[in-house]
Amino acid sequence: MNSKVDEYIDKQEKWKKETVLLRRIVLDCLLTEELKWGVPCYTFQKSNIVLIHGFKEYCALLFMKGALLQDTHNLLIQQTENVQSGRQIRFTNLKEIVGLEAVLKAYIFEAIEVEKAGLKVEYKKTTDFPIPAEFEHKMAEMPALKAAFEALTAGRQKGYCLYFAEPKQSATRISRIEKSIPLILIGKGLRDCTCGLSKRMPNCDGSHKYK
Repeated sequence: MNSKVDEYIDKQEKWKKETVLLRRIVLDCLLTEELKWGVPCYTFQKSNIVLIHGFKEYCALLFMKGALLQDTHNLLIQQTENVQSGRQIRFTNLKEIVGLEAVLKAYIFEAIEVEKAGLKVEYKKTTDFPIPAEFEHKMAEMPALKAAFEALTAGRQKGYCLYFAEPKQSATRISRIEKSIPLILIGKGLRDCTCGLSKRMPNCDGSHKYK
């Protein structure tokens, strides 16, 4: 048990009992407890296996390589269509967790075996994600932008493609592209901006401070 997780649980106003029970279940599977990304994270030989996290409507176990699990009980949930690896098992009350304890341990042990076997999720390539026409047009106008974008890591390129393509209105897509150009030109991804540009980091004040 990690004292940082104790502190995390003490501060919880919602899902505290559920988190305590999920914690015990995961620790019964002999994983190492840490606090990562601000939530309890459980590892096997330093590899992340499962997280416990809470949301407004539910709390969940998040299996880092959940896409590779067999899901014999049809419990795993893909948060969005763009999530490639992680899968959640969600709970809305303590009773649900109690009733699934044995099943949850089976899923956790399977996740450990996946890690032991060295299995990897086959991620989509950046070219598998469509580049919005508005961004294609802007790169044609600005060769420096095109060169900077192509020099980004595949993960950063994918992040921008998804972010630009998300809005239904062309005007909104163009606005996102224009605001992101300074970041791209200096080789930064969306998540590299400490004030944030996307809705994933909604506190952007326009100052764009960089890590």
